Amino acid sequence: MGIRTDLAMEAKALWEKSAGKTTKLAGVRARERERDGFAVTDVHILDRRGEAALGKPAGRYVTLELPPLARDVRPAAEALAAELRRLLRLQPGQGVLVAGLGNEAVTPDALGPLCLRGLFLTRHLIRHLPEQFGGVRPVSAVAPGVLATTGMESLELVRGAVRHVRPACVLAVDALAAAAPERLCRTFQLSDAGIVPGSGVGNARAALQKRTLGVPVFCLGVPTVLDAGTLGGPRGMIVTPRDIDAQVRFLGRVAADAVNLALHPEISYDDFAQFIPNR
Repeated sequence: MGIRTDLAMEAKALWEKSAGKTTKLAGVRARERERDGFAVTDVHILDRRGEAALGKPAGRYVTLELPPLARDVRPAAEALAAELRRLLRLQPGQGVLVAGLGNEAVTPDALGPLCLRGLFLTRHLIRHLPEQFGGVRPVSAVAPGVLATTGMESLELVRGAVRHVRPACVLAVDALAAAAPERLCRTFQLSDAGIVPGSGVGNARAALQKRTLGVPVFCLGVPTVLDAGTLGGPRGMIVTPRDIDAQVRFLGRVAADAVNLALHPEISYDDFAQFIPNR
């Protein structure tokens, strides 16, 4: 059984480690750079050769790494928002549906629902208060829960929302799995390749992708768990930091602030407080 990871940068490193220095990784282009003091890695899976090597669909994967013990929300959110805007490339007025994936009752899986709590949702405001909000982007959200509590796949619920709202794209927010302990709760990954919920922990559900939803699907995720086998323990046992409750609250706030800044660039960071009571 291979090492599970949702992070493209880790999949690339694992492939290179197993293949040796003399073997070239075909179908993948990567580079490292910096954004406002944060380390950023771009991995672009170009074709089927890259898909086969890394076990992930073709597309762009951008990771932004937080320094150890980072607790300042604003600089992380602003850097992440800049990367998200660069990936989304939205035109003014294009609507976005944010899907907060995961189970709020299970702390390591609660990133998506927690992120939704801090979003500035505008679709209803534009419809009912056009004089005040007619110029903002229409943003709506859905928290599809998990199959065990709804009896429906996340895909089914998100697809229904897409058909009703008709957004230009879907932005899925979800907890991920990592291979390296030092990446837990410290690495944001953005992607334009869609997402297969639960794949990192061996519980893959129906994929949220353009072919299944009919619109482009972007993803924002953070690894909150890893397989114990990575650390020499039994395979299938999931490990998470002991302070995961505080970590996920912090990460949910960073994710929400980043999404707000990326989708509403005309509103300043400080001004969001008047629209989001719980921020």
